[in-house]
Amino acid sequence: MSTQKPTLEIPVIDISGFLRGDDDAKKACALELRSALENVGFFQICGHSVSSDLQKRFIQSIADFFALPQTEKDKIGQDKSPCNRGYEAIGVERLEELEDNSQLEKKEGFTVRCERPLGRFMTGPNQWPDPSLPGMSNFRETYMEYYAAMHQLSKSMFRLMALSLDLDEHYFDAFAADPDGIQLCRSHRYPASPNGTSERGRGIGAHTDFGALTLLLQDDIGGLEVLDKLTGTWHPVVPVEGAYVINIGDLMQRWTNDRYRSTMHRVWSPVSNKARYSVAFFNDGALDTVIEAIPTCVPAGEKPKYGPLKTEDHLIRRYKQSYSLGGADIKTPSHSPVSKIDSVVQPREIVA
Repeated sequence: MSTQKPTLEIPVIDISGFLRGDDDAKKACALELRSALENVGFFQICGHSVSSDLQKRFIQSIADFFALPQTEKDKIGQDKSPCNRGYEAIGVERLEELEDNSQLEKKEGFTVRCERPLGRFMTGPNQWPDPSLPGMSNFRETYMEYYAAMHQLSKSMFRLMALSLDLDEHYFDAFAADPDGIQLCRSHRYPASPNGTSERGRGIGAHTDFGALTLLLQDDIGGLEVLDKLTGTWHPVVPVEGAYVINIGDLMQRWTNDRYRSTMHRVWSPVSNKARYSVAFFNDGALDTVIEAIPTCVPAGEKPKYGPLKTEDHLIRRYKQSYSLGGADIKTPSHSPVSKIDSVVQPREIVA
């Protein structure tokens, strides 16, 4: 009997040469990224600009935060924020698009982004734990140090993506660097299995990401899986120490006229006596950017698959869908309603 070779392989790309500015390395990295996003929608990077020391300090800081008493975490719950910042208890967010939605997603989270005055979607102040609590004296400083490093790395990845699409390297700069855009850092803790439990629980249900670019740091526990649409099978994203898992979301798939793939993925809670920690940095860009098919992504003689769509409209719609599943609601500014959109990118279908 022949064994079918898996069709989905998640490459690891060393971007150190690209970051040094080596022209040959830029071309090679751009080609690797192109292949990964056309065929898989996921890849990992090593040789990046975020130090292992900062990664370790950050993971320890979020572990200390999630170890706080529940009453302390609840004091800075997202229900107390006008802009969806702070602590997320288990079951608040529900992302599954494919599976039985009666199961709670067994994770808790904490979300931060750059502080800006209230007014636009998700702009406003962060919420922070009391610095006098155990392990919290430097929590805010460490979190924002990591946030700044990740924003810088995300801008580098947008430049590499531009090269992969045969665009000027700085094509996405204004979108990715906008200080009033949607860049956020979300940490998650997936609880350890209860004693005697051998079945893994749902961490995050099957979904595609909403926006443009996601950079994920995961610990060594594992649990992230990616769907191979050709076979309908799920494949683990094996942790690589210090590496970032990179994927694009629905907004970028639309922007590239479906040339690059926003791939379905999910997370299982660990079958382990250790909790799993991960942190995702989302750079979903400038709110006022109108997403229209990139010229290099539209074959000659063909029309774009999608009409124009403003980033803010797309994100508000998707966030509302996600949080309403969990019984919560996303707060949006009264002056910035979701406009009527006839061609929203819909969740990807599964191949049975």
